Amino acid sequence: MARLKFGIFLAPVHAPGLNPTLLFEQDLELIEYLDRLGYDEAWFGEHHSAGSEIYASPELMIAAAAQRTRQIRLGTGVTSIAYHNPLWVADRMVQLDHMTRGRAMLGVGPGSLPTDSAMIGLNPTQTRELLGTNLDIILRLLRGESVTAETPTHSLFDARLQLAPYSDPLFDIAVAAVASPTGARLAGTHGLGLLSIGATLSADGFDALAHHWDVMEERATAAGTQVDRSGWRLVSPFHLAETADQAYREVEYGIEHWFGYFQKVAAFPQMAVSGDNVKEMIQFINEAGIGVIGTPDQARAQVQRLVDQAGGFGSLLLMGHDWADPAATKHSFELFAREVAPHFQGQAQPTVDAARRASEVRDGHSKAQLDAVAHMTEKYEQERTR
Repeated sequence: MARLKFGIFLAPVHAPGLNPTLLFEQDLELIEYLDRLGYDEAWFGEHHSAGSEIYASPELMIAAAAQRTRQIRLGTGVTSIAYHNPLWVADRMVQLDHMTRGRAMLGVGPGSLPTDSAMIGLNPTQTRELLGTNLDIILRLLRGESVTAETPTHSLFDARLQLAPYSDPLFDIAVAAVASPTGARLAGTHGLGLLSIGATLSADGFDALAHHWDVMEERATAAGTQVDRSGWRLVSPFHLAETADQAYREVEYGIEHWFGYFQKVAAFPQMAVSGDNVKEMIQFINEAGIGVIGTPDQARAQVQRLVDQAGGFGSLLLMGHDWADPAATKHSFELFAREVAPHFQGQAQPTVDAARRASEVRDGHSKAQLDAVAHMTEKYEQERTR
């Protein structure tokens, strides 16, 4: 299996009433830590209402994170392109491509919160219609074309980018998908990556994983484009500790807010979760198979389950959340990097094999070592008596 990449998808989902200045700093410090741990990617959301998902501009988060990190790639997860002039979306991403020396990535979607789009006079149907229209314009601009177009929200007249991308030929672009085939259809049509955000948060989404790839390939064939599983990213929630009981205790810190946000605040039924108390919430995560609250062993089994269900993909993004306090959350990411990721990156088995080989020949080598000591001791005694 090709090396699986790992990262974070950070919407984020913070509890209302906390100091937002400190939350921004806390999140950036987490990305710095993930960079040191060797995580491959970090994706930042865009939301404008509901009090918990507080990033208005994923591009600003990328710019700040790029100054604090060395190698982790940074993506918009996602830019709600129905809200924006497509010319400015393309222009900002090309600037970020240069500022990050090719580490920036563009994720696109229609926008998930109806309370966002309502403030600019758009309903969810309109944002989904605009997704395809604006994506086509953005891609044409990034190819260096001059675009004249009239959309329901913007007019472009001989629009053209003044900079070429830093990346050769272009930075990664991925289309968001939940359970419906819409994202997979657009990604296949344009030969882009797929970002399956809600695929592990419901039985329907999980069952749709293999179907998503079928749609990608079918649309790519029809459009004459190419798609590759290395550009497919899945999102799944985890919280790990040394023991399952410890993990259960740690998520008591904030899991109720996370569930309450999707159950009672965010009008986003595709992210349906169930549970009326902490015990039921933990059971939902573990027993529905959407993620893991538990140990690294359980996490390895879950990752393998996703690989088997999807038929292979390029990156697994751990869903950012405040189930546990910041210290326990960082430790969870460390456990994942230390004990889970190596099994899917070709790094675990070589050391296991080396230890096994050394164990098999240990007795013979131990005897040789003792014989060598005895030989040199005898030689020394002979030298003394001459």
